[in-house]
Amino acid sequence: MNALHDFHFLRPYWLLALPVLWTLIYFMAHRRGRDGDWAGLIDPDLLSSLRLNDSGRPGRLSWYLNTPAWPWLALAWTLAVLALAGPSWQRAPSPAFRGNAAWVLVLDLSPSMTAGDLSPNRFTRARYAIDDLLSGAHDARVGLVVFSDEAYTVTPLTDDVATVRALLPPLAPDIMPVAGDNLTPALAKAGKLLEQGGVRNGRIVVLSDGFADPASAFAEAGKLRAKHYDVDVVGIGTPGGAPLAEAGGGFAKNAQGKVDLIKLDVDQLRQLAVSGGGRYVDLARLGSLIRDLQASSEQAGSAREQKNIRVAHWLDGGVWLLPLLLLVAAGLGRRGWL
Repeated sequence: MNALHDFHFLRPYWLLALPVLWTLIYFMAHRRGRDGDWAGLIDPDLLSSLRLNDSGRPGRLSWYLNTPAWPWLALAWTLAVLALAGPSWQRAPSPAFRGNAAWVLVLDLSPSMTAGDLSPNRFTRARYAIDDLLSGAHDARVGLVVFSDEAYTVTPLTDDVATVRALLPPLAPDIMPVAGDNLTPALAKAGKLLEQGGVRNGRIVVLSDGFADPASAFAEAGKLRAKHYDVDVVGIGTPGGAPLAEAGGGFAKNAQGKVDLIKLDVDQLRQLAVSGGGRYVDLARLGSLIRDLQASSEQAGSAREQKNIRVAHWLDGGVWLLPLLLLVAAGLGRRGWL
């Protein structure tokens, strides 16, 4: 029952040839009778007397010898088309091979990322930076995590860069359920993605303008470094900063009633990179970080077999039709049989 449930054709478009071939056989059968072109020239009674036979006795293959050739030709063509269509009902597991390089990109979607010191705003420029990172990923698997008050996985580790890129445009601070600026949960989630992906030497790239939990974030970065997961940081923003626009209009003000400028906390981000064993760069030097990531990916070595992963592929059962096809073809080709 399982075989019937799983039965399908690997190349089903070959089945479209069957109606064409059967139509051709039909016209061939009606154009020429079993007596060939002589039936139109010789009287049927005389033609039966002219036929040669083997000692007048029906042989063991007489049922076959006296059968017109077109049914057997139809059978041969049908078997050939079915074999080409690839009937399949079984799977064969095979070991999967996967590259060692893996990057998890961590995007800050806190309210401060709406600042306009970078045109058009910080989070849009961060998305552009992620697009550049994806273009440089090549054979590396990439995952994406976003954070504000909590962290959320956008994509787990995948080599489908196009899918990750397609998910970038909707990412903005206003889609986050609760406003906040806590990096620690995002770092923990990034490390878990690398562990679940079986990565031994991974890279975590944080794109942020600063965060509200430096002590715990530095500690989490140190834990990741101990697991051989380096934490790199890309600063999004400018040291001069920009005011933060409020939803009702105007700009956010501090306790003294002055417009509060949201500045890029370079020292905090540098310390995060030091704690995580990685590098800190600004957007102008993003290209150097991408080259460093690519170099570390090459040093990770070639693809290795994943012992706990098996990829099941469907077996082509058309090969089992070949002996029968050869038998029919041999009968069609033997002189005097058909």
